[in-house]
Amino acid sequence: MDFVKVAEDSQSYARAGIVTTDHGQIETPIFMPVGTVGSVKGIYHRDLKEDIKAEIILGNTYHLYLRPGLDVLKSAGGLHKFISWDKPILTDSGGFQVFSLSKIRKLTPEGCKFASHIDGSYHTFTPENNVDTQRIIGADIIMAFDECCPGDADFAYARKSLELTQSWLKRFVKRFDETEPLYGYKQTLFPIIQGCVYPELRKRAVEDAISYERDGYAIGGLAVGEPTEQMYEMLEYTCPLLPKDKPRYLMGVGTPANILEAIARGVDMFDCVMPTRNGRNAMLFTWDGIINIRNKKWANDFSLIDEKGTSFVDKTYTKAYLRHLFVAGEIFAGMIASEHNLAFYLDLVKQARKHILAGDFATWKDMTVQQIMRRL
Repeated sequence: MDFVKVAEDSQSYARAGIVTTDHGQIETPIFMPVGTVGSVKGIYHRDLKEDIKAEIILGNTYHLYLRPGLDVLKSAGGLHKFISWDKPILTDSGGFQVFSLSKIRKLTPEGCKFASHIDGSYHTFTPENNVDTQRIIGADIIMAFDECCPGDADFAYARKSLELTQSWLKRFVKRFDETEPLYGYKQTLFPIIQGCVYPELRKRAVEDAISYERDGYAIGGLAVGEPTEQMYEMLEYTCPLLPKDKPRYLMGVGTPANILEAIARGVDMFDCVMPTRNGRNAMLFTWDGIINIRNKKWANDFSLIDEKGTSFVDKTYTKAYLRHLFVAGEIFAGMIASEHNLAFYLDLVKQARKHILAGDFATWKDMTVQQIMRRL
């Protein structure tokens, strides 16, 4: 994988760049639609490429390991072929899913034993078999296996958690470097920076991670219970410590405002389930603000979903029609809303890149955050 930084904003830490993988280029800043089990919920691949214009999608190791399973994925020739997707893919190692299963998992220095949410069967992830699993899945960019520390953890817990993540990272890198990709194209590894809301631990995590000289770095353990301002403080502290010539990926974040504020602090890559999850629940993100399309006020509003939107659904369907579909319980409602929200997120980072290149990102960002986060 290669990363070239092509522009920086003079009034913030925002950057524009190009990531190159064997499955294509990615212009940053970028938002990655979440395809947890090999599909972005409710969205055709045709629309991901042609309408939403996704350049990369995310899959999840925990879910893909459980279903369809590694035998199926290996027989298919990897996730790209299994899902008929010829652009880049990134896989999360499953650390966050293990974190969310706190009542049915056990952490040890060796790894993590957990119970499947599907059938209750027990499984173990170690750094070594997690590398092997992500080799079989075959993503272009893979994440190191880590423990995701709760955002409200005290210092002692956060320090112990980071020490576990660091010991796992050492083994993960060793296994990665001892093995080869399975399907004829290169894979790259991103360590994950943990440390909760404690600058001392974040600094320690960065120093350890960059010692392995990888092609990029992920920032984890944010938006997991801590106040938003603390998340921003951690980004302001952490990003300048990371190499300037490597991409930075903020995991699982977030609202449109979170994304713009993180870009201003030096983040390049994002993923979050919010566009599709909120879309399925009738929340629309638009250039004019946030809409609950179920509200009766939209029943006779025959304006387009987003007059400033760029997607097919924005140019085709009205607010009144979409509200009718939600009220009627029609599956198509969630599909339209999800496609709209994903297209909005992709357009948002595209516009951010445009303004970074133009040199006026900071001014545009401040104005845009106020506009897009108001409730309509």
